[in-house]
Amino acid sequence: MSDESQLEARLEAQDEFEPPASFVEQANVTDEAIRERFEEEWPECWEAAAELLEWREGYDQVLDDSNPPFYEWFTGGELNASENCLDRHLADRGDEPAIEWVGEPPSEDNRTYTYAELHREVNEFAAALRDLGVEEDDVVTMYMPMIPELPVAMLACARIGAPHSVVFAGFSADALATRMESADSEYLVTANGYYRRGDPLDHFEKTRDGLDSVGHEVSDVVVVDRLGDDGFDHDRRENEHDYDALVADHEGAEVEPVARDAEDMLFLMYTSGTTGQPKGVKHTTGGYLSWVTWTSHAVLDVKPEDTYFCSADIGWITGHSYIVYGPLALGTTTMMYEGTPDYPDNDRLWEIVEDYDATQLYTAPTAIRAFMKWGEQYPEAHDLSSLRLLGTVGEPINPRAWKWYYKHVGNEECPVVDTWWQTETGGMMVTTLPGVDTMKPGSAGPPLPGVDARVVDAAGEEVNAGDAGYLTVQNPWPGMLRTLYQNDERFVQEYWAEYSDTDSDDSGDWVYFPEDGAKLDEDGYITVLGRVDDVLNVSGHRLGTMEIESAIVDVEGVAEAAVVGGDHEVKGEAVYAYVITEDGYDGGDDLRDRIVASVEDAIGPIARPESVVFTPELPKTRSGKIMRRLLEDIANGDDLGDTSTLRNPGVVDDIQAKVGGD
Repeated sequence: MSDESQLEARLEAQDEFEPPASFVEQANVTDEAIRERFEEEWPECWEAAAELLEWREGYDQVLDDSNPPFYEWFTGGELNASENCLDRHLADRGDEPAIEWVGEPPSEDNRTYTYAELHREVNEFAAALRDLGVEEDDVVTMYMPMIPELPVAMLACARIGAPHSVVFAGFSADALATRMESADSEYLVTANGYYRRGDPLDHFEKTRDGLDSVGHEVSDVVVVDRLGDDGFDHDRRENEHDYDALVADHEGAEVEPVARDAEDMLFLMYTSGTTGQPKGVKHTTGGYLSWVTWTSHAVLDVKPEDTYFCSADIGWITGHSYIVYGPLALGTTTMMYEGTPDYPDNDRLWEIVEDYDATQLYTAPTAIRAFMKWGEQYPEAHDLSSLRLLGTVGEPINPRAWKWYYKHVGNEECPVVDTWWQTETGGMMVTTLPGVDTMKPGSAGPPLPGVDARVVDAAGEEVNAGDAGYLTVQNPWPGMLRTLYQNDERFVQEYWAEYSDTDSDDSGDWVYFPEDGAKLDEDGYITVLGRVDDVLNVSGHRLGTMEIESAIVDVEGVAEAAVVGGDHEVKGEAVYAYVITEDGYDGGDDLRDRIVASVEDAIGPIARPESVVFTPELPKTRSGKIMRRLLEDIANGDDLGDTSTLRNPGVVDDIQAKVGGD
């Protein structure tokens, strides 16, 4: 057996990995007793997170738990997120890079923003927003690709106390309109387009379509010119302003950061819900910022001298927490990449890591599975020795992909942090501490210090080691969502009602349920098994089945639809649609194409069905409930078990045959 084969065999057999000694020697957190200490000192232990920030006014209380589940953190404290991410670093880091931005077409238009340059542009745009009429607590929507003007706009809003609501640029015009209406947002920052696989895309036409559907008046729209000479012709409306012109008109302006209460809203982030109506997750200034700063420090091991690379999109919570706020609060260099990892070739990401000497890489299992499929020759063609730590985010990573990442990207010298968390949690909740914990491929790890995450059964009792159950969080944490925007009742019902004593005023009787299944091992490590509700996790992005089904039944000729998630080699979970046609309509390619187009128009290409299966019936219980579990089993080719209790058991064989025929 060759040395290479022996190495592969050893990795395949190995179930546990210790953090490299060279990493531990320099790690930010190395105290093996930190979990016990945080448990004993809870909640005052979270002063450690607050101490990473600068406060205008000190807080009176770490945690106010007098009105569960509406917990408040660092009450009485005042601070400004923009000031914490910029101003306080100017003396020591003013001439050092804050953002390294890499455009999609490999060219010379990549940009570096030093802390001083970023501070200047944020001030200028903050002054421009104020002149447009944006006031404290006005929600400013951003519908932008991965360009530097996006974090500039976020930090400018934070500076003047205006919460931002970022809408992923890949979402549809309808999604933009829905979110602007929900947030009562009268201001929008967008871009004329961006590049994808070398081609310019007209983002502004889609923006206009969305704006025309908003039910209230939109006061002002700011448009970044990303495309230059490649741009598309659009006559400007009276309320549309050029970003560069606004910044130039306010050259040299300085805006005093507005002191915000710790519990004041920093941003809204909309996430998919099971009712088809997106949920506006509210994150606050003190708790959220302290949480992402501490987790960036403790889990991602970020230091000011690093060049830290997270490959996520800022349109998702990962980009908010671990491209913008966490890294910049720590004064490091954070990287942004506009494009895809396989354009112009499959080594694009490794080329960037090598060119910029990236020290951390935080990416999704979806991407890692794609890297595996393309082959190890791509990372091995580049010098990746600058990497010190690897991370995964968005969904569980299987052991095989974990080990491939560890070997072919990290050269077995970088710890891998497999992080579980959600839009609602604000930042990481379950993961190993890279300078402390043993790593187990496939298992996220133990809860972070100070996080009381448990796996329980349907009755709320903790499961035994080796058993599966439901992941819960038994105590509040600083980064938690405070509520759903203008919908406290839904906030309680969706996240706290399942395992809580909702009649109790005791905070210890309130349990957060993230709606994920999980398994516990003998060491207290948690393996996350995936969603237990009607939300799919496609490439790490949460999509509501109700939203997708609504888009499908909107298509002429569709009578009924059921959407489930099926296993996918690259995406982790893919969208499978089972569709009943109306009488007189043929379930052929034309209808299938119109269904796919409707889903992409309503939600975006991320929700594109992997398969559309036409069927005369859907499997239903005798009470008429669609048996989505069976549809998932069919999509995955799994054993269906007993189907005799169905109202129409014969339809299962028919659907199986059609899926097999595909």
